[in-house]
Amino acid sequence: MRTNIDHAAAKMHKEAKSSYFDMPALDVSVAFPQATPASNFPPCTSDYYQLADLLTPEEQAIRMKVREYMEKEIAPIMTKYWEKAEFPFEIIPKFGALHIAGGTIKGYGCPGHSITGSAVAAAEVARVDASCSTFLLVHSSLAMLTIGLCGSEMQKEKYLPSLAEFDTIACWGLTEPDYGSDASGLGTTAKKVEGGWILEGQKRWIGNSTFADILVIFARNTSTNQINGFIVKKDAPGLQCTKIENKIGLRIVQNGDILLKNVFVPDEDRLPGVNSFQDTNKVLAVSRVMVAWQPIGITMGVYDMCHRYLKERKQFGAPLAAFQINQQKLVQMLSNIQAMILVGWRLCKLHESDKLTHGHASLGKSWITLRARETVALGRELLGGNGILADFHVAKAFCDLEPIYTFEGTYDINTLVTGREITGLASFKPAPVRQKSRL
Repeated sequence: MRTNIDHAAAKMHKEAKSSYFDMPALDVSVAFPQATPASNFPPCTSDYYQLADLLTPEEQAIRMKVREYMEKEIAPIMTKYWEKAEFPFEIIPKFGALHIAGGTIKGYGCPGHSITGSAVAAAEVARVDASCSTFLLVHSSLAMLTIGLCGSEMQKEKYLPSLAEFDTIACWGLTEPDYGSDASGLGTTAKKVEGGWILEGQKRWIGNSTFADILVIFARNTSTNQINGFIVKKDAPGLQCTKIENKIGLRIVQNGDILLKNVFVPDEDRLPGVNSFQDTNKVLAVSRVMVAWQPIGITMGVYDMCHRYLKERKQFGAPLAAFQINQQKLVQMLSNIQAMILVGWRLCKLHESDKLTHGHASLGKSWITLRARETVALGRELLGGNGILADFHVAKAFCDLEPIYTFEGTYDINTLVTGREITGLASFKPAPVRQKSRL
């Protein structure tokens, strides 16, 4: 009898406690009414030196079209998807309507924008959400660009139009578990057989791969020992892709581990323009320019959020913007952004005049991401406790920047690319270990 009474009391206590404690979280606008969350994205106040004056009317129109779409369509939903580490597939048709995929590729349904127009579009996407910009750049500036630069006429006509409309999605598979910075090493193999090729190997960190319709895969030709490129269909027998879990950054991006076990690729899907790692590098040089605009966009969004937040949030009877130390940090952020924009713009101009080198692209990407890291860290400080909440954008951007600092060549590797160019001496591999000291 006593036991039944105890159970009944425990049940009543649990129900009472449940009704008090187990409530859904308050909407952040109710929980913290002093500042507007990022779902209502702030206006752009970060273009202090007026980049618009350096853009053509067409480039400015692209910029404003993408900005309006990102603020209205993506800002209200990005935090939810980032927290769940899921991709918002419903945005893809509207992304296609922007007509920015394919960037600088002319014809085949692609927009044929200037690289500057493509770069500012990527920055505007990243300003609101870095994951969406990574989705775009993997699809457009890696996979589509590889087909555009290295594909046959038949391949361009077959694949690019649907990719340009986002009717089909692409990913780009270079990195492997054993070969990251040392990308030219590649362990995945391609063996020539009658009518095509057999691919064997493994890829890692491949964005978009869990839902891509086609995969651009790089493998080592077993006959020539050179790197070749292939277009692999998502339903190819022997192809397996699984999502990488537990990331702290770019959580919306679906990065995958790809296994290729006896995957047959017909001759018509071998990319004829990829015959060595140098051909892959042609794509990476352009892609690094585009990736350099991601942290530009990220820091612009962080500054815009901080600028609004400091004017809304009050402490000690005054807006946070009224305090000298906060103004100093805000100005430091703004200074970094203006310098980053000008370096990014110059990279685009070098490319347009056919003067861009691998060293130029690598220096731009490494320096811009370094300054961006400093900038988002200042933004996180300025938001105090709310600086660790994705609802106010800065925490999410802080985490999202870390993988961008690392991918498309880490900061250190990119500096060595530039170092090799300015000295004529490669220093990627460690010096040989001496058997005996000269001392």
